[in-house]
Parts: sequence; structure tokens; C-alpha cells
Amino acid sequence: MAAPQQPAVAADRPHPMTGSSLLRELAEVVVLAIILYFGISFAVQTVHVEGLSMFATLDDNDYLIADKIAYRLHAPQRGDIIILRPPTDDSKDFIKRVIALPGERLLIRDAVVYINGHRLIEPYLPEAWSVNASWNPSNNPSGELIPPNQYFVMGDNRNRSQDSRIFGPIGRDRIDGRAWFRIWPLSSFGNIYSKMPTPESGSASVGLRPAYATGT
Repeated sequence: MAAPQQPAVAADRPHPMTGSSLLRELAEVVVLAIILYFGISFAVQTVHVEGLSMFATLDDNDYLIADKIAYRLHAPQRGDIIILRPPTDDSKDFIKRVIALPGERLLIRDAVVYINGHRLIEPYLPEAWSVNASWNPSNNPSGELIPPNQYFVMGDNRNRSQDSRIFGPIGRDRIDGRAWFRIWPLSSFGNIYSKMPTPESGSASVGLRPAYATGT
């Protein structure tokens, strides 16, 4: 006797989407979009450069991407281009370069920057500068000591920059992010850190002279 045949199983077919399931999926997409938006906004921001204080590294109307979480993980470094709020005005954002770090002695004399007595080589400067070309408020021959959690910042275009030479070092809590790379104009897209400041090596050339003790 032939075995009874099993009934064929129909292949799964998509069920028509109901109104409630469509709304649920739409809500999930909206929630995901909101999470992504706020997550990205927390991590990065777009920066529109206005003015020429950072020329020739940055130009007027450049657009940058800035990293807003880097300084939650580590301290600013010399040469970083940062977005900051000046000490007395929360309504403005400035963009400057970090020159001196907490605990360092800074002296600016005749348009030359000295860090702990060593001249700072700055290959990004567009021209010689004569505006605010010296800075040593305490008249200490070794320079001014940068306090803890304070940073001395300047624009690359020293003749046209309002910076720490005017308002002094800024606190770390006034720094909102680190400029990452340029996105506009497309002809200059990419790296903005091809030139960085470097203290000269060797013995100190200004201040901080080594002490000598006699044998008597």
C-alpha cells in the first residue's frame, strides 16, 4: 500500500504591513536618527572660520571639523589648534594655537617665543610680527610661569590676533574642542597640522641659566 502523502507546506509569504507595525518601525527610525544626531553633535562640530587671525594656516571662511571629546581623554598639546571662549566673554568663540603648557616658563621678546629658555621654532608664521611682540608681565628674566590647567594661546597671524598676549592664559574649562581637519574649500581639504611648533634643543638660550656652585 502506498504511504499517505504529507500535505505540501506553503512557503512563507510576507504579511501585509499593518498601520500599527508601520508606525512602530517609523518611530524606531526616528529614535535612531535622534540618537545618532545627538551622539554626533556631542562628539564633533562644524567650525566656520571668520577673520585672518590664523592665516596662513587657516583662511577666512574656511570650514573645519572639530573634535569635542579629545580633551575629555587627554590634555591639550602644544601646536593644537583649539576652539575656545575668551576669559570674559562666553558669547564668542575664538580659534587659536596652543603655544605654552601648564608649568612651563614662557617669555616673548622681540617677536621670539621662548619656552623654558629655548627658542620656539614656528614654521607656520606668515610674516614677521611687530604687534605685541613682547610679553613678560612680571619682568622675570626667565619668563612667566604658566599656572596649572592654564594654556597660552596665540593666532598664527600675530599682527592681527587677539589672544593670550592681551587676555592672558586661558583655563582648560574654556577650551571647547580641537580643530581636526578642513572640509572647505575643497582645494584645501584635509590636514591642518603639516607645520608644528618645536622648541630648539640644546642648552637654554634665554633665562633659566644653569647654577654653578663653588667648591669652597
